[in-house]
Amino acid sequence: MLNNLRDSLKPTLEKIGKGFAATGLSPNFWTAVGLGIALLSAIVYGLGMEFGLIIGGFLLLVSGFFDMVDGQVARVTGKTSQKGSYLDSMFDKIAETAIFLGILIGGYAEPYLVLLAITLSLLVSYARAKSDAINVKLQGVGIGERAERLLVIAIIGIIGYMEIALIIVVIIAAITLIQRMVVTAKNIKE
Repeated sequence: MLNNLRDSLKPTLEKIGKGFAATGLSPNFWTAVGLGIALLSAIVYGLGMEFGLIIGGFLLLVSGFFDMVDGQVARVTGKTSQKGSYLDSMFDKIAETAIFLGILIGGYAEPYLVLLAITLSLLVSYARAKSDAINVKLQGVGIGERAERLLVIAIIGIIGYMEIALIIVVIIAAITLIQRMVVTAKNIKE
Protein backbone atom coordinates (compact mmCIF):
# COMPACT_ATOMS: atom_id res chain seq x y z
CA MET A 1 0.00 0.00 0.00
CA LEU A 2 2.77 2.46 0.90
CA ASN A 3 4.53 1.63 -2.38
CA ASN A 4 1.44 2.91 -4.18
CA LEU A 5 1.97 6.35 -2.55
CA ARG A 6 5.40 6.73 -4.14
CA ASP A 7 4.04 8.41 -7.27
CA SER A 8 2.37 11.18 -5.27
CA LEU A 9 5.50 11.63 -3.14
CA LYS A 10 7.91 11.44 -6.09
CA PRO A 11 9.03 15.12 -6.06
CA THR A 12 9.76 15.02 -2.33
CA LEU A 13 11.53 11.67 -2.58
CA GLU A 14 13.68 12.98 -5.44
CA LYS A 15 14.74 15.97 -3.31
CA ILE A 16 15.70 13.63 -0.49
CA GLY A 17 17.60 11.43 -2.94
CA LYS A 18 19.47 14.42 -4.37
CA GLY A 19 20.35 15.63 -0.88
CA PHE A 20 21.83 12.30 0.15
CA ALA A 21 23.45 11.78 -3.27
CA ALA A 22 25.27 15.10 -2.78
CA THR A 23 27.30 13.44 -0.01
CA GLY A 24 28.99 11.30 -2.67
CA LEU A 25 28.21 8.15 -0.69
CA SER A 26 26.95 5.15 -2.64
CA PRO A 27 23.42 3.72 -2.48
CA ASN A 28 24.93 0.57 -0.93
CA PHE A 29 26.38 2.71 1.87
CA TRP A 30 22.88 3.96 2.72
CA THR A 31 21.57 0.38 2.53
CA ALA A 32 24.19 -0.60 5.13
CA VAL A 33 23.26 2.39 7.32
CA GLY A 34 19.63 1.27 7.27
CA LEU A 35 20.64 -2.27 8.24
CA GLY A 36 22.88 -0.99 11.03
CA ILE A 37 20.11 1.11 12.53
CA ALA A 38 17.64 -1.80 12.23
CA LEU A 39 20.11 -4.07 14.05
CA LEU A 40 20.48 -1.42 16.74
CA SER A 41 16.69 -1.36 17.05
CA ALA A 42 16.67 -5.15 17.40
CA ILE A 43 19.31 -4.96 20.13
CA VAL A 44 17.27 -2.37 22.02
CA TYR A 45 14.17 -4.56 21.77
CA GLY A 46 16.21 -7.58 22.85
CA LEU A 47 17.55 -5.86 25.95
CA GLY A 48 13.99 -5.33 27.20
CA MET A 49 15.14 -2.08 28.79
CA GLU A 50 12.99 0.71 30.16
CA PHE A 51 11.57 2.73 27.25
CA GLY A 52 12.83 -0.06 24.96
CA LEU A 53 9.63 -0.04 22.92
CA ILE A 54 9.90 3.71 22.36
CA ILE A 55 13.62 3.73 21.54
CA GLY A 56 13.43 0.55 19.45
CA GLY A 57 10.39 1.87 17.58
CA PHE A 58 12.04 5.21 16.88
CA LEU A 59 15.18 3.45 15.58
CA LEU A 60 13.00 1.20 13.43
CA LEU A 61 11.36 4.27 11.87
CA VAL A 62 14.78 5.82 11.19
CA SER A 63 15.91 2.53 9.63
CA GLY A 64 12.83 2.61 7.38
CA PHE A 65 13.77 6.13 6.27
CA PHE A 66 17.24 4.96 5.21
CA ASP A 67 15.68 1.97 3.48
CA MET A 68 13.93 4.50 1.27
CA VAL A 69 17.02 6.72 0.88
CA ASP A 70 19.20 4.05 -0.73
CA GLY A 71 16.78 3.50 -3.61
CA GLN A 72 16.31 7.21 -4.14
CA VAL A 73 20.07 7.81 -4.24
CA ALA A 74 20.43 4.96 -6.75
CA ARG A 75 17.73 6.43 -9.01
CA VAL A 76 18.99 10.03 -8.79
CA THR A 77 22.62 9.07 -9.49
CA GLY A 78 21.74 6.46 -12.11
CA LYS A 79 23.52 3.82 -10.05
CA THR A 80 20.75 1.25 -9.90
CA SER A 81 22.20 -2.23 -10.20
CA GLN A 82 21.35 -5.86 -9.71
CA LYS A 83 23.98 -6.06 -6.98
CA GLY A 84 22.43 -3.12 -5.15
CA SER A 85 18.95 -4.57 -5.52
CA TYR A 86 20.17 -7.92 -4.22
CA LEU A 87 21.94 -6.38 -1.21
CA ASP A 88 18.92 -4.22 -0.43
CA SER A 89 16.60 -7.21 -0.50
CA MET A 90 18.90 -9.41 1.61
CA PHE A 91 19.60 -6.65 4.14
CA ASP A 92 15.84 -6.06 4.41
CA LYS A 93 15.26 -9.71 5.34
CA ILE A 94 18.18 -9.72 7.81
CA ALA A 95 16.83 -6.56 9.44
CA GLU A 96 13.27 -7.86 9.64
CA THR A 97 14.39 -11.18 11.13
CA ALA A 98 16.57 -9.37 13.67
CA ILE A 99 13.68 -7.12 14.72
CA PHE A 100 11.44 -10.12 15.39
CA LEU A 101 14.25 -11.84 17.27
CA GLY A 102 14.76 -8.74 19.41
CA ILE A 103 11.04 -8.60 20.21
CA LEU A 104 11.13 -12.29 21.17
CA ILE A 105 14.23 -12.03 23.38
CA GLY A 106 12.95 -8.83 24.99
CA GLY A 107 9.77 -10.67 25.98
CA TYR A 108 7.43 -8.15 24.37
CA ALA A 109 5.10 -10.79 22.90
CA GLU A 110 4.20 -14.45 23.16
CA PRO A 111 6.75 -16.61 21.31
CA TYR A 112 4.09 -18.24 19.10
CA LEU A 113 2.99 -14.77 17.87
CA VAL A 114 6.55 -13.80 17.01
CA LEU A 115 7.07 -17.10 15.19
CA LEU A 116 3.83 -16.71 13.25
CA ALA A 117 4.60 -13.07 12.37
CA ILE A 118 8.11 -13.79 11.13
CA THR A 119 7.03 -16.89 9.21
CA LEU A 120 4.24 -15.08 7.39
CA SER A 121 6.44 -12.03 6.77
CA LEU A 122 9.14 -14.15 5.17
CA LEU A 123 6.53 -16.05 3.14
CA VAL A 124 5.21 -12.74 1.78
CA SER A 125 8.73 -11.87 0.65
CA TYR A 126 9.27 -15.35 -0.77
CA ALA A 127 6.00 -15.15 -2.71
CA ARG A 128 7.23 -11.98 -4.40
CA ALA A 129 10.68 -13.40 -5.12
CA LYS A 130 9.24 -16.60 -6.58
CA SER A 131 6.76 -14.65 -8.69
CA ASP A 132 9.51 -12.35 -9.95
CA ALA A 133 11.45 -15.45 -11.00
CA ILE A 134 8.57 -16.47 -13.29
CA ASN A 135 8.06 -12.89 -14.54
CA VAL A 136 4.95 -12.06 -12.53
CA LYS A 137 5.49 -8.67 -10.87
CA LEU A 138 3.95 -8.22 -7.42
CA GLN A 139 5.26 -4.87 -6.19
CA GLY A 140 2.32 -3.06 -4.65
CA VAL A 141 0.21 -6.23 -4.41
CA GLY A 142 -1.11 -6.79 -0.90
CA ILE A 143 -2.08 -4.77 2.11
CA GLY A 144 0.91 -5.79 4.24
CA GLU A 145 4.20 -5.38 2.44
CA ARG A 146 7.40 -5.03 4.48
CA ALA A 147 7.05 -1.27 4.98
CA GLU A 148 3.52 -1.59 6.38
CA ARG A 149 4.48 -4.45 8.69
CA LEU A 150 7.44 -2.60 10.17
CA LEU A 151 5.43 0.60 10.48
CA VAL A 152 2.79 -1.28 12.50
CA ILE A 153 5.48 -2.74 14.77
CA ALA A 154 7.20 0.62 15.27
CA ILE A 155 4.13 2.80 15.88
CA ILE A 156 1.91 0.43 17.84
CA GLY A 157 4.99 -0.78 19.73
CA ILE A 158 5.90 2.80 20.67
CA ILE A 159 2.51 3.26 22.29
CA GLY A 160 3.07 0.06 24.27
CA TYR A 161 1.04 -2.61 22.50
CA MET A 162 3.61 -4.84 20.83
CA GLU A 163 1.48 -7.98 21.09
CA ILE A 164 -1.40 -6.22 19.32
CA ALA A 165 1.09 -4.99 16.71
CA LEU A 166 2.17 -8.56 16.05
CA ILE A 167 -1.43 -9.76 15.77
CA ILE A 168 -2.02 -7.05 13.15
CA VAL A 169 1.19 -8.08 11.35
CA VAL A 170 0.04 -11.72 11.31
CA ILE A 171 -3.33 -10.72 9.84
CA ILE A 172 -2.04 -8.35 7.15
CA ALA A 173 0.83 -10.68 6.21
CA ALA A 174 -1.57 -13.62 5.85
CA ILE A 175 -3.92 -11.55 3.68
CA THR A 176 -1.00 -10.32 1.57
CA LEU A 177 0.32 -13.84 1.12
CA ILE A 178 -3.08 -15.01 -0.12
CA GLN A 179 -3.41 -11.97 -2.40
CA ARG A 180 0.01 -12.63 -3.92
CA MET A 181 -0.66 -16.32 -4.41
CA VAL A 182 -3.95 -15.57 -6.17
CA VAL A 183 -2.47 -12.87 -8.42
CA THR A 184 0.48 -15.08 -9.32
CA ALA A 185 -1.69 -18.13 -10.03
CA LYS A 186 -3.94 -16.04 -12.30
CA ASN A 187 -0.94 -14.68 -14.22
CA ILE A 188 0.98 -17.91 -14.78
CA LYS A 189 1.03 -18.64 -18.48
CA GLU A 190 1.40 -22.34 -19.26
